Amino acid sequence: MNKTIARWLDSDVGYSFRTSPVAITAALIAFVCIFCSVFANWVAPHNPFDLASLELGDARLPPMWSEGGTSKYIFGTDDQGRDIFSALIYGARISLVVGVVSVLLSVFVGVLLGLLAGFVGGWLDAFLMRVCDVMLSFPPILVALLIAGVGRALFPNAHESLAFGVLIISISLTGWVQYARTVRGSTMVERNKEYVQAARVTGVSPMRIMLRHVLPNVTGPVLVLATIQVATAIITEATLSFLGVGVPPTSPSLGTLIRVGNDYLFSGEWWITVFPGVMLVLIALSVNLLGDWLRDALNPRLR
Repeated sequence: MNKTIARWLDSDVGYSFRTSPVAITAALIAFVCIFCSVFANWVAPHNPFDLASLELGDARLPPMWSEGGTSKYIFGTDDQGRDIFSALIYGARISLVVGVVSVLLSVFVGVLLGLLAGFVGGWLDAFLMRVCDVMLSFPPILVALLIAGVGRALFPNAHESLAFGVLIISISLTGWVQYARTVRGSTMVERNKEYVQAARVTGVSPMRIMLRHVLPNVTGPVLVLATIQVATAIITEATLSFLGVGVPPTSPSLGTLIRVGNDYLFSGEWWITVFPGVMLVLIALSVNLLGDWLRDALNPRLR
């Protein structure tokens, strides 16, 4: 394992990472957020969603460094007495899971359809690209809002897992288009190269050519795009939760926490909405910076 890490650090991408303070800082912030979110049960000092442990007498307490604050609640509490710091950790876990899973689903669908459109061509390519044009004509947040709202209306008493599934599908429905168009363009270039022609002459099946030969050569732009789209998916999920059609109220994400705090922003309890907003910005900014670095590192023209 150590040899693998050392070999990666000595590579061109590893050298680019070691010499980029922005990439190192963004990676540290992203690592801390992901680590705290994954191990929220051990990192968080309280379980903010355990109704039996909530104390209404501790509601709307300021951060511990403010007058009236206590060291028991680092960032203060919300209107129900939930610890803001613990709620941030649990809420970030939900936002990260929804964002990453929706991007993985978008990558799978987009890469598959992009490969077929670029390699097969003809009427299939024309049909898939017209579908992409139709999807691009609608704002992504509007489509996600419509699908999530319809899903919540059709299944008002559905289990939380079904609600999460509807939310992930609503975000992925427009996210796959960019991957499909990117992979299609790269595939159309690769299918005319010598190694593809040689594979065809030797009798290799088209499916094997796409998966074994073409796909590895078109994954570079997909990896960069997926890294950047994770931040976009997280912000989309937060927007839907802020509007009330995201994750269930019993499992609030960062968007839900911001919506709850927005009701108390002008009454002086600024910490209820400011800290979730800062957490959302840190996650999105760190992922975007990593995506920008990865784009530059994988582009040989910028070396």
